[in-house]
Formats: sequence, C-alpha cells, structure tokens
Amino acid sequence: MKVAVASDKNVVSGHFGHCEGFTIYEIENVEIKDKSFVANPGHKPGYLPVFLKEQKAEVIIAGGMGETAQDLFAENGIEVIVGAQGNVDDVIQQYIAGILKSTGSVCTEHAHEGHCND
Repeated sequence: MKVAVASDKNVVSGHFGHCEGFTIYEIENVEIKDKSFVANPGHKPGYLPVFLKEQKAEVIIAGGMGETAQDLFAENGIEVIVGAQGNVDDVIQQYIAGILKSTGSVCTEHAHEGHCND
C-alpha cells in the first residue's frame, strides 16, 4: 500500500494543493518498505488526485483540503485523511498504528494558504 503525505520540509502541509510535494510511503505488513519524495507538479484543478493515482497512492494525508478535492480523491479510489499535523514520519507511524483519524475538516479559504488546518 502507498500512502502520500502532503509535505513541506518534512512537516504535514496545511493545504495539500500548495505543498512542496508528497512524501510517499510504501507500507507492507505495518512496516515502511520504502519512502520517497515527489515534487508537487502544480496546483491545477482536478490534477493532483489523478497525479497521485498515477503514483499508485491509496491514501492521501494532509492538514487541509477543499471539498471538491476530497470528492475527486474519492472518485479516484484514494482515501482522504485531513487534519493531520506534525512531522511526516511521526504522522505515518500514527497511521500505521491506526490512531490517525481524519477530522473531516474542509478548507474553504484558498486565500489563507497554510491556515486550513487551524
């Protein structure tokens, strides 16, 4: 299973679309088998869900995300977890342990980039 975490300097990004890129973890039997980073190819409407599906991501973790993006990820078969905060390695360990839960929060203010998970 591949899990993508919207990342800014090894910290979960407050808004997935404006992140530096995605830290992608390959998880097998509750162990991290691989970790890589792919740069954000650009925030274009509807593009990132398709891009991450091409990366074979099954889960996206971010601090904040708009409703349309959450719907597009669902349409692409990618589970959305929002409301995450902190170091990406710590957050993925919480996910593996089953204690990271989505807050379900919806980012509505693109003008307030970086404040969507407040």
